[in-house]
Amino acid sequence: MTSNHPIEFSEDLQEASPATRIGLSSAGVSRSAKAIRLAFGGSEHYMDATVECVVDLDPDQKGVHMSRFEEEVNEAIDSVLIDEAVAIEALAEDIARCVVERQGAVRGMATIRARYPVEKRTPVTDVATQEMYGLIGTAAARVGSSRRAVGVSAQGMNACPCAQGLVREQAEAALADDGFTSEEIDRIIARVPVATHNQRARGTLIVGSPDGREVAADTLIEIVEDGMSSEIYELLKRPDELYVVDRAHRRPRFVEDSVREMIAGLIERFPDLPDGAFVSAHQENYETIHTHDVEAGRHGLLGEMRAEVAGGQHAARHLSLAEWLDGGT
Repeated sequence: MTSNHPIEFSEDLQEASPATRIGLSSAGVSRSAKAIRLAFGGSEHYMDATVECVVDLDPDQKGVHMSRFEEEVNEAIDSVLIDEAVAIEALAEDIARCVVERQGAVRGMATIRARYPVEKRTPVTDVATQEMYGLIGTAAARVGSSRRAVGVSAQGMNACPCAQGLVREQAEAALADDGFTSEEIDRIIARVPVATHNQRARGTLIVGSPDGREVAADTLIEIVEDGMSSEIYELLKRPDELYVVDRAHRRPRFVEDSVREMIAGLIERFPDLPDGAFVSAHQENYETIHTHDVEAGRHGLLGEMRAEVAGGQHAARHLSLAEWLDGGT
């Protein structure tokens, strides 16, 4: 027989003492799928997103209240659906603040990852094509303080400079054997794109300002794409294919080059960002003639990167995103 009376639980196990008294750096939920409304590119959009939300755990507390995480995340998302849409990093900051308050935690962190479709036009034939980009909002909060950062990820392609150099040397030697002069060889090499192997790639750029100012995510996408040998498209007609291949082979770049170009582009496009802003640039290239992939990255304070670009001393230690979000400088 089933009772109609609700069961009352006498013990809150999460508040009990753990068998081993050790504090945890993080405990919470990950890969929580949500539909969210965000402000992006001057308009509002509904997006499919995943949310990760964690707090520090005291050594005397057995566990966090996992169900409260979902409640807190849903409350923050519902407020956006009811009121005005916000930037992805602002929503992450709201969630981080909320979990610190509701969980009674010293520190909370929230990260939201969403995929966003953008209609673009192909470079020659001007055909509409839909491209997918990644948006990232992350934030950390303590009682009375918080910091946030916004990030993007985009696909592109890189043409390998090393292999291209080998092919160029071979072509120059063959042309010389056929009787071409050095001036004629230079003209031919300048006119004809030199072959190399290509790598499809993904670049990620994350930026946070200590004063909380918004950084336009659509501009970050442009910076990431321009850091590679060429942007790529889901749909390409033959004239567009020629444009992309020719552009990539005239701008050969290593994975390391793309990271540096992203940082240089950020410095140029956002001259008013303070030196205390945080930057993380990461590039992964998917190899075609090797069985491994390659990656490169740089993270730290924007002021240190500006100084290096200007010929200053290299920073011996690079601040991490987690350190910066916690108020590090």
